[in-house]
Amino acid sequence: MRKSFLYMILPALVLVFATSCEKDDTDFSQYKLTDGTDDDDDDDGDDPMTSASDTIYIAWNGAAVSVTGDNDGYVSVSGADVTVDTGEDADSLMLVLSGTTDDGSLLVNRSKKYTILLNGVSITNADGPAINNQCSKALYVVCADGSTNTLTDGTAYADRSYQQKGALFSEGQTYFSGAGTLNVYGNCKNAIACDDYITIEGDITINTVTSDTGSNGIKANDGMYINGGTLKIKVVSDGGRGIRCDSYVNITGGNTTITTSGDCVIEKNAEGVADTTSAAGIKCDSLFSMSGGSLTISSSGDGGKGIRCDQNVEFSGGTLVVKTTGDNDVSKPKGIKSDTGIIVSGGSFSVSVNKSWACDNGSESEVPSAQLTVLGTPVSSSIEKKKVVITY
Repeated sequence: MRKSFLYMILPALVLVFATSCEKDDTDFSQYKLTDGTDDDDDDDGDDPMTSASDTIYIAWNGAAVSVTGDNDGYVSVSGADVTVDTGEDADSLMLVLSGTTDDGSLLVNRSKKYTILLNGVSITNADGPAINNQCSKALYVVCADGSTNTLTDGTAYADRSYQQKGALFSEGQTYFSGAGTLNVYGNCKNAIACDDYITIEGDITINTVTSDTGSNGIKANDGMYINGGTLKIKVVSDGGRGIRCDSYVNITGGNTTITTSGDCVIEKNAEGVADTTSAAGIKCDSLFSMSGGSLTISSSGDGGKGIRCDQNVEFSGGTLVVKTTGDNDVSKPKGIKSDTGIIVSGGSFSVSVNKSWACDNGSESEVPSAQLTVLGTPVSSSIEKKKVVITY
């Protein structure tokens, strides 16, 4: 029965990326639906979603957990806390999660890529992440068609010997796909956090809510790639970001909506000099680029930013709408702030603020048009200090 279930859902769910782990920081353009053949360069030789013999079903029922398909003794259970430890095992693995618990978790220790299939699961963990992936290789998070899945952490984490940075935390590169819904509530740190890069694909719907005791909606170290799906991020914490990336953010598709309402945070460094951290829809330390899809950002807190980027903001297609309505008591609200340049060459680009500048590329010029570079010939263009609208 379990194998039959797996074979029925695989054609709609199998999403394998042709990028290898060795190339994961340079090329993310190659991905495709496959018939189950192995398409990356990991040395395990198996597609992570096609070996039914390595499928483990984990179902929560309150404080109880049932586990089936664990033929190798990978799984241990303590109350409703589940640990999967495969060690150096090279076989493929799929974990199918279902059921509901108000006091449980999933911790995975593994050295090879694998898949988590969310098939109608709700996990709340009062003292840590709901799901904690301690594998540095690829993790495929797939929402089963039509399923609704919910992950929630607590307001404080217990001390552990391993990292735990959000309600859903992953050490390795993480791919989200499928045609179901994933709701993630971050109450302590981030809603979703990854120490590598994150890619969102397919028809998946991801809703994240970060409370005033949390931090960011999505935190990625090595890159954020939105190629499809519907992504809704709400952050109410002071200084919180909808998407916080230590590297670059690239959007080629999907529908993304980000709302922040937190105010600016003031901190003093060792020399006693005040430093401010503003809430922002997107904050990235490298390049921000968008060539397709839609992105809507609203920021209402004091000094809030729509997009805050250390390098270029390059917009060449899709629909971008940014609006900030916050005050400038502590920090100046900006629609788009880049340290090196704002370049617009296609699509529909709309940025507005109640105060300060809609676009700011670091230029000292008081001429609004000097704050961005417009390439090509737009159908219409209006560039003012508080509002910039460009349509191709």
